Amino acid sequence: MEIVFRALIMFIVLFTIVKLVGKKQIQNLTLYDYILSITIGSIAADSIISLDTPLYNGLIALVVFAVISYLSSYISYYNHDIEEVIDGNPLILFENNNFNYQNLDNAKISIAKFLETCRLKNCFDINEIDCAILEASGDISILLKEKNQPITNNDLKSNIKKNSNKQTFNYSVIVDGIINEDELKMANKTGKWLNKYLKDNNKRLENIALFTIDKNDNITILSRN
Repeated sequence: MEIVFRALIMFIVLFTIVKLVGKKQIQNLTLYDYILSITIGSIAADSIISLDTPLYNGLIALVVFAVISYLSSYISYYNHDIEEVIDGNPLILFENNNFNYQNLDNAKISIAKFLETCRLKNCFDINEIDCAILEASGDISILLKEKNQPITNNDLKSNIKKNSNKQTFNYSVIVDGIINEDELKMANKTGKWLNKYLKDNNKRLENIALFTIDKNDNITILSRN
């Protein structure tokens, strides 16, 4: 009966922690999230089964890790530097028909593993890939070249198989009012160009939620409410 009691208490505590801290889909967990989840689960399981250990010890440990998880999420939400340290940055693995060997090495991903991931995403020809990015969650996002992208409903309605509405890679130049210098550089733009564009269009940096530009110089700006 004591195990049943401990299990019920731990279920209530874990349920409360998830509701307070927040939740993500499994495939969206970063390495940091995964470590916290495994640790919290291990503490809960050990507290339920180890009858010789006081239950409150496990509860205290769970609360400590829950506070750590909440504070790290809260701080990283308002501080992008901390967010980069905790979650990491996306890495471009393949672009312009070339592998980025430095990023592949940093991510410890072999070309064979990269090609396997491509096949799992129904991409069997490397020549069809425009860009491949390793996300912070560990998943690899693949953007196909325009000519290899599937036909959309708009294509069918207009009787055009391939048109200018196809997806292209968007560089997130500004996110939450902060300029991403790396993305700006990859978009072949300078800080001087960006400042002039914002000035000419009466846009203030701190009021921009998202500023993206694609390879065709198409710009999207989403302002803060």
